[in-house]
Amino acid sequence: MISPLFNYLLIPFIIAMFLAVTMGGSGTGPSFSAAYGSNVIRKSLIPGLFGIMVFLGAIIAGKGTATTIGKGLIAPEMMTYILVSIILFSVAISLLIANIAGIPQSTSQSTVMSVSAVALYFNAFNSSKVFLEIVPAWFILPVISYFLSYLIGKYIYRPMRRRGLTMARAQNQNMKPVWNGLLILMSCYVAFSIGSNNVANAAGPIASMTANELNISLEDNFTLIMILSTLLVAPCFGIGSSIFGHKIVQYTGKEIVLFGKFEAVIIAFVSASLLLLASVIRGIPTSLVQLNVAAILGIGVAKLGPKNIFNKTEVKKFFVMWLIAPTIAFSLALLLVFLAGFYGFL
Repeated sequence: MISPLFNYLLIPFIIAMFLAVTMGGSGTGPSFSAAYGSNVIRKSLIPGLFGIMVFLGAIIAGKGTATTIGKGLIAPEMMTYILVSIILFSVAISLLIANIAGIPQSTSQSTVMSVSAVALYFNAFNSSKVFLEIVPAWFILPVISYFLSYLIGKYIYRPMRRRGLTMARAQNQNMKPVWNGLLILMSCYVAFSIGSNNVANAAGPIASMTANELNISLEDNFTLIMILSTLLVAPCFGIGSSIFGHKIVQYTGKEIVLFGKFEAVIIAFVSASLLLLASVIRGIPTSLVQLNVAAILGIGVAKLGPKNIFNKTEVKKFFVMWLIAPTIAFSLALLLVFLAGFYGFL
């Protein structure tokens, strides 16, 4: 017979795996859309590479963000299996809606909003952490990503293009494999950064919940529990990439702007580096999706001008969904925790 405790724990673990599947779909776009848009990788290879690099990123560089999600926004002892199930379910539904719409969405923003809704219900909301550290980063980092990419595109890429030094004019049989390999390497780097930040959205609450329900000291065993949670969650990213990835990379890779290999490397490097720095230095859960799209827009504006980029329907869809999905996660989590309290489950 299985202990009733493990029956309870099974529910949030299943929800966490479902959430990881939806995150895998959403994260495929910002990681491999540039390589796919440049026609250097087949879609069939993307889920495997994506899943491996996400796992490595979570294990090597994911502790800071996991700590923020697992015990930085709300007291870790409050992470019971009921509340963790509510948090993860709310995030998963908001991301599922975004994936069905084919819009890459920020898992981190939906997770922060979902945890904040639960904390607000119990009057345990860490407003200083959210409003002084996390939310400002959500606005500042995409702006930095946009201007870095725009400046590189205008003052480095365009002069090099005029001199015939970019791949558009300097491509030959000797250099083609080098640039293709560099672009795939940058895509893997983006996936690694996703692992350092986004896996924590599911694994962080699961780690705190597991420690609480099994009466294990979180301070002494958090790293070990986090690794075990990651081993469960990270492989589901590859599954989600297989299910939802095609539509996402089609939107971001083909329908916003046509990439050359040089521009694609810039997009991947700028967005991934900013996210990795946020993860490692401050443990801030933030959006690689938005960093990536901001970099895409920066390069696009440098190449084609603002009107040709910002008037695109796909860009408008992105901005609308970025507002809707976190709102759905917050509202749904608040509603479910209210109902759980009303019917005596808390």
